[in-house]
Amino acid sequence: MIDAAVRVFSHSGYHTASVEEIAEAAGISKPMVYIYLGSKQRLFTACIHREADRLVAAVRAAVHADEPPELGLWAGMRAFFRFVADNRDSWAVLYQQARTQGEPFAQEVGAARCRVIEEITAMVVAGTRLPGGERIVDERDAEVLARIAIGAADSLTDWLLEHPEESPESLIDRVTNLALVGLERYNTGDLPPA
Repeated sequence: MIDAAVRVFSHSGYHTASVEEIAEAAGISKPMVYIYLGSKQRLFTACIHREADRLVAAVRAAVHADEPPELGLWAGMRAFFRFVADNRDSWAVLYQQARTQGEPFAQEVGAARCRVIEEITAMVVAGTRLPGGERIVDERDAEVLARIAIGAADSLTDWLLEHPEESPESLIDRVTNLALVGLERYNTGDLPPA
């Protein structure tokens, strides 16, 4: 039922989608949708939760403790773009639909976004440690970098969906190379005057 709801919400939008349409796509009766989730609002919220969980799980699964941290950061970002490319309906529900619907959905999307920011912040911290364990960036800078990555990912995901000839892998190579140049300048102190 959630799979069907994600597809219908993705293609029709929250307000246009009907519970009847979702039930038909799921192969169940309309009353069954109400029995399981009670309302269209709760069904949409369940879609947001599940798709956010799937996105976070995909990023986590891509990062392996036994590989160098900088590769973990790259792998996590690559998994993010690959997830979106492979699950366009999920992205449409999470980003394009839910964020424009106001409360209570904006709060749900905000909570999901915070989870992703925490994951990326942890990857930045791990990926910017020197071999002796010394940090290159502090926690606050790591969170700022994570938020920059998420903002860029939001925008670049839209771009990726508009350019199906571009693979997630080539896009992440571009993003990673640009980010590494910036981090290298940060590490060497080659910064613009404050």
